[in-house]
Amino acid sequence: MATEAEIRKALEEVTDPELLLSVVDLGMVRAVRVGEGGAPTEVDLLLTTPFCPYGPVLVDQVRAVVEQVTGGPAAVEVLSDPWDPSMMPDPSLLGHW
Repeated sequence: MATEAEIRKALEEVTDPELLLSVVDLGMVRAVRVGEGGAPTEVDLLLTTPFCPYGPVLVDQVRAVVEQVTGGPAAVEVLSDPWDPSMMPDPSLLGHW
């Protein structure tokens, strides 16, 4: 069974196409709950804007990566909370712009 750390590491390959940073580096992955006994692994995800045009693509990518790593089902919950750079583990990464 994959751990939360392994799932988060794998999610580093999912990037926001506008900001060119991973959903992990952007702090968009708010929680990962590893499913047990056939239950889906659940991911709470924020989008950088409420009506992000890439939202559906990011959700599908996150789900696919989690399913690949865990070998089981995954569910992605898009949170309605607003995202801001202070949620990033390292906000200085936005300085690449």
